[in-house]
Amino acid sequence: MRPFLKWAGNKYALIERIKLLLPEGKQRLIEPFAGSAAVFLNTDYNTALLADSNSDLINLYRLLQKEGEKFISYCSTLFVPKNNQVRAFYALREEFNYTRNNRRKAALFLYLNRHCYNGLCRYNTKSIFNVPFGRYKKPYFPEKEMLAFNAKAQRAEFRVADFRDIMQEAKPGDVVYCDPPYVPLSPTANFTSYGAGGFGEVEQKALAKLAESLAMRGVSVVISNHDTVFTKSAYRSSTVEMRFDRFEVQRFISSNGNNRGKAREVLALFEAVHV
Repeated sequence: MRPFLKWAGNKYALIERIKLLLPEGKQRLIEPFAGSAAVFLNTDYNTALLADSNSDLINLYRLLQKEGEKFISYCSTLFVPKNNQVRAFYALREEFNYTRNNRRKAALFLYLNRHCYNGLCRYNTKSIFNVPFGRYKKPYFPEKEMLAFNAKAQRAEFRVADFRDIMQEAKPGDVVYCDPPYVPLSPTANFTSYGAGGFGEVEQKALAKLAESLAMRGVSVVISNHDTVFTKSAYRSSTVEMRFDRFEVQRFISSNGNNRGKAREVLALFEAVHV
């Protein structure tokens, strides 16, 4: 089941690897970094709690969950040739940044996702969305993917929240999948910004410690990240069992898209202690 949003770091291509580490069963799935929701869409837990620090993303998910086909039809009115032009794009981007109408803002978020450069989601320090026009011949309107999401979302709860608050709600038997902003591959690179705030070394270490503490309480946690010296150190535990899947992925490593390279990633499982 493909996500209806284009999303940097989308886990659709890795879903089978991830599912091999996720515990089987019908418990609740918790995703503190919802993103495109690829893992939620392609697993079969009874219920799900999806959170993200990006309020625009969660607003869109809630509108689609609540209104379904009516909202999808409303969004489709933005996917017309006259809106796939430079002037129209920047006018709609401006409207998105300043409208207080949540329904309109959600539809515009989808429009921007499909019309902006590479489907990036980026804000400046004033929380203004600033990704430029993508210049696609005919942006795809993901109607069937949105319908599938709406059906699946009826057993989910969506929240704007910090990962620490959401993870603290986990109960024994729950399964947590974390796809945080990745640590930099280069030791000299800056840690990734995420949402309106930052997600740096302190947050990465806090996430690992929280994963370990949840495993001690009977909650299995899987984290995705780059496979680096930093994550090798952070994802260690003397109190819970750990399992790892390390592999290479092909990706763009320059802004012009012509320079491709391989990067090592890791899936780390903090196995739940039976309580």
